Amino acid sequence: MKIRIFILSALIVASACIAASAQDLLAGNYKKALIIGAHPDDPESMAYGTALRLREMGCDVVTVYLTRGEAGIPGKTHDEAAAIRTAECEKVTAMTGIRHLFLNQIDGSSEVTNERYLEVKELIERENPDLVITHWPIDSHRDHRHAALLANDAWRRTGRHFDLFYTEVMAGLQTTNFNHTHYVDITSVRQQKLDAYLVHVSQMTDGNVAKYHDTMERMRGLEWQCQWAEAFIKAIWPKVD
Repeated sequence: MKIRIFILSALIVASACIAASAQDLLAGNYKKALIIGAHPDDPESMAYGTALRLREMGCDVVTVYLTRGEAGIPGKTHDEAAAIRTAECEKVTAMTGIRHLFLNQIDGSSEVTNERYLEVKELIERENPDLVITHWPIDSHRDHRHAALLANDAWRRTGRHFDLFYTEVMAGLQTTNFNHTHYVDITSVRQQKLDAYLVHVSQMTDGNVAKYHDTMERMRGLEWQCQWAEAFIKAIWPKVD
């Protein structure tokens, strides 16, 4: 019993220390945001609570999918899976009003090339966001890592005119070494986030909520001293004298 009390006390102290040094991403007062995920369901799982909060504040939010999830449904061809998962994305947009775009990479075979760098850079220049959220680059999934690298390159090549944040997906299983700097309290919109995520039935999302997302978002909520939260790392550029 004493050990349990000690562990609980240590978690409370640690959470308080993290919250004291972290910042609220929403304090940036952003006007246009892109959330770039590798596959359909990635933006919904990793930052859709934040997308909904941003939209409530008057921000124009767009989800961007690197691929159409072609390799994501066992027993289906790439074309069949892409059609199913594209329809799921369209249903989310119809439900929430948050617009989505597709880049033309292939699930499981995404690339980081000069042409792909240019493609993402041109998309960001067309959309002209002041905020971009994407995957954390230390991730077990290659497509996630590629999305992060492509977004980071666009950030650098456009003169870092937008804020770039990384976020997590299934922390511990996919996202690793994630030392967050910012939070968003998603308590008021979490059910809406879950409703959007659960549209992606082809990915067995109902099982993933209890297995991964409840734990991750509840822990971030404990750290940020709210019920449910999403966490982020802000990309920084060293000042040179």
